[in-house]
Amino acid sequence: MKAAVLEKLEQIALKEVPTPEIDNDSILMKVEAVGICGSDIRIYHHGNSRVQLPQILGHEASGRVVAVGANVTKFSVGDRICLGADVPCGECVFCEAGIGNNCQINYAMGYQFAGSFADYVLLNKMVVNYGPIHKIGDHVSYDEAALAEPLACVLNGLELSQVKLGDTVVVIGAGPIGMMLVQVAMKMGARVFLVNRSRPRLEMAKHLGADAYICSGEENAVERVLEETGGLGADVVITCNPSPESQVDAIHMAKNRARVNFFGGLPKDKSLVTLDTNIIHYKELFVHGAHGSLPRHHQQAVELINNGIIDMKKFITHRFPLEQIEEAIRTAESHAGLRVIVHP
Repeated sequence: MKAAVLEKLEQIALKEVPTPEIDNDSILMKVEAVGICGSDIRIYHHGNSRVQLPQILGHEASGRVVAVGANVTKFSVGDRICLGADVPCGECVFCEAGIGNNCQINYAMGYQFAGSFADYVLLNKMVVNYGPIHKIGDHVSYDEAALAEPLACVLNGLELSQVKLGDTVVVIGAGPIGMMLVQVAMKMGARVFLVNRSRPRLEMAKHLGADAYICSGEENAVERVLEETGGLGADVVITCNPSPESQVDAIHMAKNRARVNFFGGLPKDKSLVTLDTNIIHYKELFVHGAHGSLPRHHQQAVELINNGIIDMKKFITHRFPLEQIEEAIRTAESHAGLRVIVHP
């Protein structure tokens, strides 16, 4: 089969590799669509301790089941499915507690397990038994279905932040994930403000219909949020970007007893952030992170897409064949558009 193999940092080779063979407990999926995630870009440039090169990346995927093992009962040849990234081991204390995204082994597609930048991807016994694999409706495109993975991460983040009807939610960062956070929070009945440093990116998000769009490159975002909330601040603030400054701003624009979610990770050389912890102390803020998702979040994401509640088409701006994988990566990291889809 044809595959895009990351052989060295910043060096992907398009080559013929053996098509994976199933055993009695696994599935073979013909890959139809794969989204390029920010983590794919980071691995491409900097590697990851869980990724041993050479490796096939890609975890936002969808496709058709073309072979199933004799012991597999949940799926059949011909099923249209999509995949999540995080695969619980199913045995550790965190997996037993139902929070497999905190699994200390932290298996994932495109990390320890070969990913979907290829014609086919093997879903092994662990992925089949514990991982996020779900069927998609016949009316849903493979491109849309591939984005159930980032949508699942959004659902996990909003759940951890306990977003409620009537809350004021500030999302800092107008990338594809930030826009998904805005759309889902609005569906949950929240009043939502979107903050972004770049005006053009903010303009791209206007179709979402957020309650306020704040360009932090042109005005003081903290002051604007306080003005919009009668001086009280927001009930929930979610940072969805790699900027340390946004984490500092978040606690200043948060209401007393607000939930502050550091959803977006920071580069390693910028992850030491100075925060005024007295603000956290006296405001009684709840500051937390969010990482990945659980299989149940992926199931919820698929249902939202299947039922037309969340329209994923608006988040897709570029499509590339597998032969142009490196150009696709460059496009994704240029922020010229939103989600980039690769078609093997």
